[in-house]
Amino acid sequence: MSRNYKVQTRFLFHTNIKIKIPEEYYSETVFDELYGILEDVNEKYNSYSENSFIDRINKNSGNFVEVNEEMIEILERVVHFSDMMSGEYDITIMPLIKLWGFYKKSDIRIPEKKEIEETAKLIDYKKIVIDSERKRVKIDAGQEIITGSFIKSYAVDKLVKEMKRRGIDDAIINAGGSSIVAVNELEDDAWIVGVENPEKEKISEKSIEGYVTQILLDSYKEKNDEDLFDIKISDESYSTSNQGNTFVEIGNQKYGHILSPKTGYPGKNKQIGIVTKEAFTGDIISTGLYNQTPEKFFEILAKLNREIKVEGYMIDENGKIHYSEGFLKYVINE
Repeated sequence: MSRNYKVQTRFLFHTNIKIKIPEEYYSETVFDELYGILEDVNEKYNSYSENSFIDRINKNSGNFVEVNEEMIEILERVVHFSDMMSGEYDITIMPLIKLWGFYKKSDIRIPEKKEIEETAKLIDYKKIVIDSERKRVKIDAGQEIITGSFIKSYAVDKLVKEMKRRGIDDAIINAGGSSIVAVNELEDDAWIVGVENPEKEKISEKSIEGYVTQILLDSYKEKNDEDLFDIKISDESYSTSNQGNTFVEIGNQKYGHILSPKTGYPGKNKQIGIVTKEAFTGDIISTGLYNQTPEKFFEILAKLNREIKVEGYMIDENGKIHYSEGFLKYVINE
C-alpha cells in the first residue's frame, strides 16, 4: 500500500536540507521540532557559527577553551577516523583553504610552493589537545578547524535517532545532495537515490553487465544533466564528495576546495561515493578518500571495513569509475 508524505526544505549549514516523512506522523509542529535538532548542532558546533565551541577554539588558538561533553565526543570520533585514514583526512586544513583563496573575492592566485609548504606546517590534527577530564580543547597557535566535512552529517544522524525514537519508520533526509539518509528497516522499502554525474556536459559508457564504467572526457555541445545511475539504500546513508560546485577559477582553470592535507594541493579526482550506516562516518570517509589513487582508495576501504561496514566508488581524474565489490549490490542495473 502506497503512503502519502509531507515534505519540507530549509536552509541550514549553507545548503538546503529536505526532510520527507509519512503523512501520519505530521503535525503543525513536527518540522519545527525536527529542524530544531539541526539548528541546535549548527549553533553549537559549526565552525561558521559565531560563538560556537569550534569558533571559540579557533579564535583562541594556542589556549585551552572550555567545551561540553558532546564537543569532546565529536572531536574524539573525528580524530579516530583521521587516524584510521593515516592523516588523509584532517580538520585543521582551514589555513590552506584560505591560502588558496576560497574566502577571497579578488586577487585569487595559485599560491607559491613556499607558501604552501609554510602553511602546511599548521595542518596536523594530532596537535588538537582534547582534555576530556577537564572538558577543554586546545589547538596550536595559527591552527584553525573547519567542520564542513562532518558537522552537517553529524546533525543529520542526531535527527535520524530522534525520528526513530518517535516511531517514524519510513523517511528520507537530503542534506544538500552530499548526504542522503534513508530511514527504514526493511530492504523491500529501500529508497532510490540518484548518483550525480560530476561532469554535467559529458556522456558515459557502460560495461556489458550494464554498469557505468567511464565518464567520457570529450566535449559535447548538449548538456547531460541525468544522473549516472540509481542506487537503493535501506536504513543507510549515501555520502558524496566532488568539486563541481565549490572551486576557485584561476587562469581559466578550476581548482576544487578538497585539498590534500599532505600535499597542500587540490585533488584531481572527479567524485567519491560512500554507503555507510551513519552519515557522519560517510562524509568523513568520502572527503578523506577524495585525494587518493585507486589503489590507496581500496586499501583504506579494506582497513575501514575491519571496523565498520562501508562500500563505495571512485571516479578518478580520467573519468574511470572504480567500484568496491560490495557497492554494486546497491546499484539498480536496468
